[in-house]
Amino acid sequence: MRATRSRIITIATIVLVTAAVLTAVLRATRDGGGDESPRPGQGARQVDLAREVADFTRRFGPGHGYRQPGQADRTAVAEGVGLLLDGHRGQAEHLLSQHGFTLRTVLDRVSGRRYAEVADRTDAAVDPRGWGRVYVDLDHPPRWSVQIPHPVADLDTEQLGVRVLRGSPGGVMVLAGAHRAAGRGNAADVAHRQDTVFYAVCAELVRRGMPAVQLHGMAASAASGYDVVASTGAGSAGRADALRLADALGRRGFRVCRAWERNCPLEGRLNIEGRAADAADVPFLHVESVPEVRADGAPADRAAAAVDLVTRLWASASATAPPGRP
Repeated sequence: MRATRSRIITIATIVLVTAAVLTAVLRATRDGGGDESPRPGQGARQVDLAREVADFTRRFGPGHGYRQPGQADRTAVAEGVGLLLDGHRGQAEHLLSQHGFTLRTVLDRVSGRRYAEVADRTDAAVDPRGWGRVYVDLDHPPRWSVQIPHPVADLDTEQLGVRVLRGSPGGVMVLAGAHRAAGRGNAADVAHRQDTVFYAVCAELVRRGMPAVQLHGMAASAASGYDVVASTGAGSAGRADALRLADALGRRGFRVCRAWERNCPLEGRLNIEGRAADAADVPFLHVESVPEVRADGAPADRAAAAVDLVTRLWASASATAPPGRP
């Protein structure tokens, strides 16, 4: 009797263990082999994204904090971001870590959204490389980007970028990692150089057909009589979006110079990310604004709300599949 009971207990234990293993295998298969992003509350540190960005950019200054990246690093970081956008988080993290980048999930307390943060591991070092950060909305399919090429140098564009990112689902924010005058010559001016991590990531987004708005800052005297200069850069694929944005800004009390209607200063026609977008016929908006528009408070809220009318349309559209991808 005792032997029979032991056999029954042994068989029951084997059945339970087998069921548990099968359940784990099925769950891993369903979730992409553990390559998916953590669910809300799992592995996500709660932050105020605006403060995170402010803390990151606080050390930026001219003449220091930038090293020229090699082609291998530029390519790898862009590929890592691409893997992340495709949902292959584990592969992305492995590749990025080999090139000095970290990947973590943060939960923005203000928007309630989870973002993947791709960050240069040397950010807090005595001698940072200054290769920047990328924030990716994990709760919605990636559809569009907001690009900040000159944080701190174009004062408060980084904070306006956070507002824009929070405004619509499916956003990716590409943030330069140094002052535009940090490197030798214009090495750190990522809006005018192809040999930067910033450009490599933006080019990967263009390859995926993702439209972009790039935010810049101008002095109040740069465009007399205007608060904002709106342009489509080197191309015209974003003309309808630019018109929509200019109208929205105008309704919110901003004076807008429309580069497709008249000659405006700072039209961004030589902008290198804009040229890449033009070559692929992908919408690209180049937006210059005076300090009052970017400063923390109601004007910046109004400006971000105007951009939001465009990015929400982008978010609702299906992204164009790049060559070789379904």
